[in-house]
Amino acid sequence: MEGQTNIIRLSNGFHVWTRKVGESPIKVLLLHGGPGLTHDYLENFQEYLSPEGIEIYFYEQLGSFYSDQPDQNELWNLECFCDEVEEVRLGLGLSDFYLYGHGWGGMLAIEYALKYGDSLKGLIISSITASTKSFVKSGNESRDALPAEVVEKMKSLEESGGSEGQEYENLYWEYYGKKHICRLDSKPEPVARTEKRINLNVLEPLMGDKEFDVNGALKDWDRWENLNDITSPSLVIAGRHDALYEEDIEEMGRRLPNSRVAYCEEGSLLAMWDDPNAYFKHILSFLQDVEDGKIESQKK
Repeated sequence: MEGQTNIIRLSNGFHVWTRKVGESPIKVLLLHGGPGLTHDYLENFQEYLSPEGIEIYFYEQLGSFYSDQPDQNELWNLECFCDEVEEVRLGLGLSDFYLYGHGWGGMLAIEYALKYGDSLKGLIISSITASTKSFVKSGNESRDALPAEVVEKMKSLEESGGSEGQEYENLYWEYYGKKHICRLDSKPEPVARTEKRINLNVLEPLMGDKEFDVNGALKDWDRWENLNDITSPSLVIAGRHDALYEEDIEEMGRRLPNSRVAYCEEGSLLAMWDDPNAYFKHILSFLQDVEDGKIESQKK
């Protein structure tokens, strides 16, 4: 990947990896999913956004593959990650910038906008809703809609502790993954690379050790009542085939005071891969409309 690497030293003494691609007054900092995944699966942002004059900042959160991976469980909480994003912003010298968050990164982006929103020019929330219970419930309903024998086998493996095995992985990907995660015949190489590099020591304290449940620290996360405090122009974007409730995506658009909702009709959780033209068209349109003053901040 082309670009300029910058290692940010955090106040806790650890270091995180970032890479700047492009040069433009329109700057976007990317928050990858997980927790504990990597920026790799977002690599095609460079392919679609850089030629359009967008300056991109890839960023590997603490604990992820390219950054330091300390063995300190007290670091794996939402507040620490939120403050970390602010330290990264300061380290990169960003102001009046756009923050993009996908999945867990979207949860983190919401938290950042609530705490440090004055630094934002715009917010992009992708493939997540405003509460853990909501996306857990929708994910379970989507799984339970699969063929009965597949659901029964998956649940049996989960109960017996076999959800880490190859049999479960094959069932999950063939029946659930290809329908709701990435609707392609095979995983894009950057997606497979991200999955191989996941740090479970970060993921499990926050999300837990269950595939279709959250029993970690984020199990009660809920920001529905706080969305109206986010005054930055916001884009809520999702694939039509994601397991999320569409009514939740629409409700996020209603509660965010200065937002729009966009769907990728052929996309799923990884719409940047299975419906990239629509996905990046929506993002570029949002960025341009904010730049043109068609969507204005409601900051006081």
